[in-house]
Amino acid sequence: MKNKLKVYRAMNDLTQEDLAKEIKVTRQTIISIEKQKYDPSLTLAFKIAKFFNVHIEDIFFDEE
Repeated sequence: MKNKLKVYRAMNDLTQEDLAKEIKVTRQTIISIEKQKYDPSLTLAFKIAKFFNVHIEDIFFDEE
């Protein structure tokens, strides 16, 4: 699954550490999601989308 997490984080002037603290995960989790080495759980994906006040599919999308 691809994502635009880094784009949304940058648009909101957040560091990886800032975002990690806000959604209560580790910085390493954010790094792994941004590098597409880890697909977040549905719960985490919804939490991230809610934090940015966007639909989940605005950030996460299929590779097709």
